[in-house]
Amino acid sequence: MNAKSAISKEIFAPHDERMLGAVQVKRRTKKKIPFLATGGQGEYLTYICLSVTNKKPAQASITKVKQFEGSTSFVRRTQWMLEQLRQVNGIDPNRDSPEFDLLFENAFDQWVASTASEKCTFFQVLHNTCQRYLTDKKPEFINCQSKIMGGNSILHSAADSVTSAVQKASQALNERGERLGRAEEKTEELKNSAQQFAETAHKVRFWWDK
Repeated sequence: MNAKSAISKEIFAPHDERMLGAVQVKRRTKKKIPFLATGGQGEYLTYICLSVTNKKPAQASITKVKQFEGSTSFVRRTQWMLEQLRQVNGIDPNRDSPEFDLLFENAFDQWVASTASEKCTFFQVLHNTCQRYLTDKKPEFINCQSKIMGGNSILHSAADSVTSAVQKASQALNERGERLGRAEEKTEELKNSAQQFAETAHKVRFWWDK
């Protein structure tokens, strides 16, 4: 089981939540640690996770999850409701970059994803989740590539493909219906012609027998 599957099962499933996406990150700038906070638990991996509750009305949230060195388990840290997200900064809209910033009502973090593609996938899921679950105060997405924001996203492409397939199937059925309709008309014409021919032949035979 990979890390993200383990996080989903260990952190979110017990709380009746469904994880939609996650990205492994490091801080771009080191956070100042108070003198009294020394003697921590050592090195750790950090994941930014996006989840939604299974109960209605569904509520989406962003959670910081950590895995400390030498441990196989994960720890839930800070959590924000999606409504608290104010800005998503992709840093550079012209190239694939792993850097990004998240601005919340009461927090601001500068991150570097493990890869640029992992960041891109997370941003696509995050953007679509905001469009689906937030009616007011949607966060601002700045310095993001067009493939994250527009109709070229994975979900939009899939929807377009399904729509196109339905339209083609409908057109094929209509054309088949038209062909069947023309065939039925032709059959009816032949049937009428045969009936008229039979009646005429019968009359001629009756006249000849006289």
